[in-house]
Amino acid sequence: MPDSQRTFIMVKPDGVRRRLVGEVVKRIEDKGYDIREMRLFTMDESLAHKHYAEHVEKPFFGELVSFITSGPVVAMVVEGVDVVAGMRQLMGATNPLEATPGSIRGDLATVITENIVHGSDSPESAEREVNLFFG
Repeated sequence: MPDSQRTFIMVKPDGVRRRLVGEVVKRIEDKGYDIREMRLFTMDESLAHKHYAEHVEKPFFGELVSFITSGPVVAMVVEGVDVVAGMRQLMGATNPLEATPGSIRGDLATVITENIVHGSDSPESAEREVNLFFG
């Protein structure tokens, strides 16, 4: 049997505000993945800067930080076989207009700046983000 791995998933403020946390959790569990840790909190600017450190030089960095700190988020550690790639597929493309119908973003999001969920894009990012949010 293939090795299980962990990834970091976050329902962003727009997803929490729109009451989509249950839908996101349902889709994760329906896929067969396990949620190992979960917490609801409002991210402060310091954590947001660490989380989005790779984007610090980009023109949209301020918008990212402002949005992600604008309300509560739900952070999760999700575990399963090939979960990083599987969750990327389940979430859909970053731009909801390009996301496959049936994916979270394809079904529920409308604009790229408020696309409901974040998920680690590699096993290395997953390790960094899990440690950043769950130590």
